[in-house]
Amino acid sequence: MYTHRVFNPLNTIRFSIVPIIIFSVYSFLVVALYKWLEFEWLKIPWVPLTLIGIAVAFYVGFKNNSAYDRTWEARKIWGGIVNSSRSWGSMIKGFVTDEFVKDESIRTEVEELRKQMIYRQIAWLYRLKRQLRVLKPWEHDKSLNKKYRKFISDLFPSDDPKTELLNLLPAKEVEQLLSTKNVCIHLLDKQSEELRELKHKRLIDDFRHMELQKTLTEFYTLQGKCERIKNFPLPRHYASLSIYFVHIFIFLLPMGLLSAIGSANLSETMIWSVVPFSILVSWIFWMMETAGDYAENPFEGLAFDIPMDSLTRTIEIDLREMLGETDLPPSIGEQNGIIF
Repeated sequence: MYTHRVFNPLNTIRFSIVPIIIFSVYSFLVVALYKWLEFEWLKIPWVPLTLIGIAVAFYVGFKNNSAYDRTWEARKIWGGIVNSSRSWGSMIKGFVTDEFVKDESIRTEVEELRKQMIYRQIAWLYRLKRQLRVLKPWEHDKSLNKKYRKFISDLFPSDDPKTELLNLLPAKEVEQLLSTKNVCIHLLDKQSEELRELKHKRLIDDFRHMELQKTLTEFYTLQGKCERIKNFPLPRHYASLSIYFVHIFIFLLPMGLLSAIGSANLSETMIWSVVPFSILVSWIFWMMETAGDYAENPFEGLAFDIPMDSLTRTIEIDLREMLGETDLPPSIGEQNGIIF
């Protein structure tokens, strides 16, 4: 998540320097062929090109709105994960007690059960983040993600999946979890089994059991919503056609500008103004297309995606503090204007 109010212009230019060079070379070549070799056929009517530009702008706008909706929905889902996780920790702490048993010897067991169930929720958060970070074929390639891994060392989990879970769960449970295809689902299922055991031991009553199970159901729902966004891309015909249309417009743009500027009764040298105007307009359309392209997939772990690292760590700190722990992991804040 980018946090500065305005993009650094130098970073913006650095991000788009390759297409700027391509636009420059192409527009210069078109004008040079027209001016020096008298390729008159390069001129195309300006009016049809403006109609194409308007149509492309509307289409790109539609794509960008759809892409932003995906990102905003993903942020709302993770907001729900934050709230429900805190509620889970509070309910585990307040509901799981020995008041129905009246046995002083079970108090230590109750405290251990609370810790175990809260730690399992933290494990679910880290595992969900890991599963959502697995790149899909339609997402940006691994080479781009590697640049961000170098930029921010904490971008992707440094531990392997087993070590990450062993920091929070018993080894036997970890072995069982890693043998399943969807670890997050089985973590929640294990929580449900624990609730049934707690009810059997009379550590929670029917009402508390139902309330805690409702929260687990909410976690299932939130995970399913994340998986829906992750596993179902923005329809590729919308995304692909937008790219094609922008490139067609950029290809035709200097030819149309030749016609517009050439018919304006200006000095002969003004025909070279086609180059800067073509570069500028091409860059604007390319940036519009790119903005939507990077907003399509909010779980890649790039600069404009959902800050799952920061949110997960925030929840972990809150839950550990509910247990009375003081040796807490550091929070993940802004680094170079980005929160991951």
